[in-house]
Formats: sequence, structure tokens, C-alpha cells
Amino acid sequence: MNIGIMGTGYVGLVHGAVLSSYGFNVTCMDVDEHKIKQLAAGISPIYEPGLEQLIQRGIESGTLSFTSNAQQVVQTSDVIFIAVGTPSKKDGSADLSYVRSVVQTISNHLNGYKVVVCKSTLPIGSSSRIAEQLNGALQASGASFRVDVASNPEFLRQGQAVSDALSPSRIVIGTNSDAAKQMLQRIYATQIERKVPVLYTNAETAEMVKYAANSFLAVKISFINELALLAEKVGANIDDIAEGMGLDSRISPHFLQAGPGYGGSCFPKDTEAVVDIGKRNGEDLLVVQAAIQANKKQKQKMITKIASRLSFNGKLRGRTVAVWGLSFKPDTDDIRDAPSRDIIQGLVDLGATVKVYCPQGMRQARRLWSELNGAIHYCDSEAESAANADAIVLMTEWAQFRNVDLAAIASNMRGNRAMFDLRNMFAMNTDVQQLFSYYGVGTYSEPKVYSLQEAK
Repeated sequence: MNIGIMGTGYVGLVHGAVLSSYGFNVTCMDVDEHKIKQLAAGISPIYEPGLEQLIQRGIESGTLSFTSNAQQVVQTSDVIFIAVGTPSKKDGSADLSYVRSVVQTISNHLNGYKVVVCKSTLPIGSSSRIAEQLNGALQASGASFRVDVASNPEFLRQGQAVSDALSPSRIVIGTNSDAAKQMLQRIYATQIERKVPVLYTNAETAEMVKYAANSFLAVKISFINELALLAEKVGANIDDIAEGMGLDSRISPHFLQAGPGYGGSCFPKDTEAVVDIGKRNGEDLLVVQAAIQANKKQKQKMITKIASRLSFNGKLRGRTVAVWGLSFKPDTDDIRDAPSRDIIQGLVDLGATVKVYCPQGMRQARRLWSELNGAIHYCDSEAESAANADAIVLMTEWAQFRNVDLAAIASNMRGNRAMFDLRNMFAMNTDVQQLFSYYGVGTYSEPKVYSLQEAK
């Protein structure tokens, strides 16, 4: 079977590389010529553990190739996956311009029966409209064949995308076509044999499953973050609260880690999009709206927390802050809608000098944060960023931060040597808390305050 992937972002690239490892002939297409040249050389443009090795094996075996020739992909593929981005517009609705472009491209080059599979996260009803557009164009041209369209949303966790694609938690297939269903069953035969749960439904339901899942997780994160703010004021410990809640099997401990707010390529845009879909259909999704507002509040609360301990008369001029971690989570270089962006902007606006270090996120930050880059300093290590700094803000829980010589780090800082641990990585580490004026999220404590003489 020949498979075409339209789009080589986090979803399309991972999906294509994994399918090629199962022996399918996969061609990934992108309009970015530079990216295609990189990929053809076996170089992944994104950081995702195990992905580059998978790409290289696919190229070596001859099952994976890359091209910017859309006509070639459409006409030689039996199944075509749409895997382009659907970012948010200013009003919160999904920007479908990339999807429309791909659909038009497919329509222009159809030469026989195909199954078109929507892997991108699309507003509910999109797959049916795509089917109408494609088959309407075919009918108008007098073609003797048709195409089937299915919704097959992805559930990949960045940082674990390869393992999730190889061993998914579930497979959702939305289509009313038996032929399309059978084609997707062939594609996912390995996972089905391994008893991965499969939900067969219509396209609208499949599309809504994706939004429902991401919105629920965003609600869960915002809920625990609001409780963390309350815990700080009443003398409770949010980590213990989360553990107590998570022991209830109806709740589970997953996504109950307090922090600076959710981010990434899915939760922010998908919550905004489903709220927009609700409004367009006469239903206000009040719970999801509250989660969005709580997430905005959480990021502002983190800025306030930092400023209240470091500021002079509400300003941070003369203060240097080291930010550790830019990506929205560890083991990925994705900085899209990462809370680090808003928090850094807030610190800069208050006059702070900000030095940043991230194991993988700085390349993307330099590329995407053009309006902020002139105000921050990129560093090559944790130690360089913290040298002569007044505070460390730990934004992302990269495992390597646990292995840093924090005593040496602290000795090269100044002032009260504050650590704002926005992921509670060191909330149980009393040795670390002796080195810094330590502030976690959702933990009540009276941090040690150093005198200026002690700090020298």
C-alpha cells in the first residue's frame, strides 16, 4: 500500500515515519523545500526522542521518502493523510487555510479512487465538508470514480510521540464508508492485533472526541492550578492534595501536577476552537471557558509571585532572572503557546534582565520569538544563565536539571538567591531548599531569606 502524508510537522512526520517502519511505502510532502532537503538527508527539523533514527531507518529501507511534489503524492498514493496545522485565529476559531490549500491540491490531482484521512484536528463537520468538496469537483469534471474521507484524530504526546504512535492508547476511526474503514484497518493492523482499543464511529463524533479529550485535560490542569493558588494561602500542600485526589480511581493522578499553566500546540488552540464551535452552535461551553481564563490567570499569578519577592517598588529593574526551560514540556523543542513566553514577557515588561537556557527549545525560540529576542539573553548552560542572577525560574521539568550542581550554581548567584520552582521539581528536596530562597507552586513555606552579607 502506498501512503501519502500531506504535512511534515509533529503529527505528519511522526505518523509517516512510524507507518514506514511497518513496511508501508510512505511519501511525506511539504511545501518547505529546505525542510524536505533536510528530511531527505535523514535530519529531523524537530526534536522528538527516537524520531530521527526512525526517519533514517525508513530512508535506508526504501519505505520512506520526502518530496515537495504534491501531484506525485496524490496520484501515487492509495491513502492520503492530511496532517497540516490548524492554528488559532485571533477570535479563537481554527485557521483552516492550510487544510483548504491541501484539499484543493488533492482535488486538482485526483486520478482514481483514494481514501483521504483527516489527521489534523478539525472543527466538527469538516471531514464531511471535505468529502462534499472533493466528490463535488469529481462529479463536475465527469470523473467515473469517487473518494472516501475519514476522520482519524491523533493522540500523540510530544516528547513521547514515537512511542505513542507505535503503541497508541486508542484508535478512533470516523467514517460511514466500509471501504475506508477496511483500508484503515489494514494500516492499523499491527496495533489492532495487539488489542489496542478501536472506536468506529462517524466523522463528526471522531472529530469531537479529539476536542473533548484535550478540553477535559485542560480543565483538569486549570482546576489543580487554581487549587494550588488557594493552598498557598491556607497553608496546604498541593502535591499532597493531588496525591489524595489521584488515589480515587474515578479521578486518577494524571494531569494533576500544579504548574505555571498549560501550553503547547494542542490545549490552547483546541480549547479556544471548541468554545468557538459551541458558540456557533448556540451552546456556551462554560467549563472550558473557565479553564481558559484560569490558565491566563495562572501565568499572571506566576509573574506576580516572582515580582513580589524580587521587585523594587513593583519593578524589576536591576534584577537578573535566569529562566530554565522554554519548551512547554520536557523532551520536546515545541515552544508554541508555552507559558514561558508569557512569563518571560511579563518579567521583561517589569524591567528585569532575563537570561534563558533550555536543552532543546532555544533554536525554536530564536526562530519564533522575533519580537522578544532583543530583550533576552540565550545561554549555553544552566550555570551560565544563573551567573550573577538574583533568581532562577524553573519553567520546564527537564530531567537534566536534577543533575546540575546546584551548590555551585547558588555560589555564583547574588542577593537572596531565589528559586521559583514552577514545576515543584525540588519541592521534597530539603538540600536544595537550603541553598535558595525557595518558592514552589501550591506549597506554603517561609523561605529562608539571606542577608546581603550571607549572599557574598
